Parts: sequence; C-alpha cells; structure tokens
Amino acid sequence: MFKLLLIEDDTTLFKEIKERLSQWSYDVYGIDDFGKVMQEFTAIKPDLVIIDIQLPKFDGFHWCRMIRNHSNVPILFLSSRDHPTDIVMSMQFGADDFIQKPFHFDVLIAKIQATLRRVYNYNTEKIELKTWCGATLDYEKNTVTNASGTIELTKNEVFILKRLIEQKNKIVSRDDLINSLWNDKRFISDNTLTVNVNRLRKRLDELGLGQFIETKVGQGYIAVEEDYE
Repeated sequence: MFKLLLIEDDTTLFKEIKERLSQWSYDVYGIDDFGKVMQEFTAIKPDLVIIDIQLPKFDGFHWCRMIRNHSNVPILFLSSRDHPTDIVMSMQFGADDFIQKPFHFDVLIAKIQATLRRVYNYNTEKIELKTWCGATLDYEKNTVTNASGTIELTKNEVFILKRLIEQKNKIVSRDDLINSLWNDKRFISDNTLTVNVNRLRKRLDELGLGQFIETKVGQGYIAVEEDYE
C-alpha cells in the first residue's frame, strides 16, 4: 500500500480527500503541526506528497523546497491559486505536477496513479548505466556524472532526459514527452513541460551539458550527442 502525505490545512477538504483516497487503498497521512512539516515528513516516509500552497506559518513552496533538499519523493501541488507564476514556481521548486482547485476527483486519482506508476514501476526495472556526451547516467540513483562532478535530478527530470537520450540526435515531440510523463495532455498546461525541460537544462549546465539539450521550435526537443569515443 502506498503512503501519501497530504499537507492541507482545510480539515473538511482533508477528510474528504483522505476518505476518497482510502477507497483506492492508499494510506493517507496529514500534518499535526504545520511548523514541523519536515519532522513529520521524515517520520512518515511517504511515497508521494500532495501539498497546498497556502498553509499556516510557511507556504507550500517553502516546504516543497525543503523536501527537495532531502528527498526525490514525487510532489503534487493542489491549490486554488491559478496564476501561471504559481505553476511555474511549483515546478522550479521541484514539484512533479500541479492540480488546480476545484478539481474533479477522477483527475486527482489519474495524476496520482500516473505519478506512482512512472516513479515506482520505472524504478523496479533492471537499470543499466548509460553514457551521453561523456557523462554517465544512473537512472536508479537519479544522477548524472562527468569530469565536472555529479548532479542529482528529480524524477521528472530523469524521465525527460531518459526519453531524449533514447532518441538521441532525433527530435522527441512535446506531445510524446507530455503523454509519457502525465498520460493525458488534456490535464496539463503546455508550459508545465517547458518549465521542466528548462529546469533540467539548468541543472545540466552545472556539468557543462545544458547546451546539448536543444529546443526545436514547434516540434519538440533533441538530445544532441557528438563523437565522444
């Protein structure tokens, strides 16, 4: 049974979501003290976190950033705030997806299932090390290493890079990436993919690799690999 941590201060909504998710055999936990979110997160060790933006003491962006400093657990934002900046910020802080309130419960379930399937089914596969542009990618550890050092990526970043490298030197369409990551592009803002790719490219810049992820306007993205033999 997957453990979900729902960081939501609206007790009525929390109880409703918990009851509905429990019917799908998810074990749902809440927060008792919103000043000690990290302590409770560490104690629960959830498989997925669902978090609101507007919370007591510190907002959801703060806690997303704190969780990302310690864990690559998938994070979904669930918020009534609908400004594009909020969605962009959530992705920049390392969230995997953003769901706007009011929401249809079937959409929430679909996103939870897709995220868990992508993260945990993917991680149970036999993983091999891959090389690209002189770097070694470890899909199991979510790391990229070259002579400049090692960086750790989020699940979305790893998945995007994996898809691009599988088709290196070929264009991977935006629709392909969106459907692979989130299953149904009807529920995803096109800007969400852009933010994720830009964040991946920024992380790869630390190893001098960002330039090798190219944008093909109106088509998609391509992982370029020159001769590194």
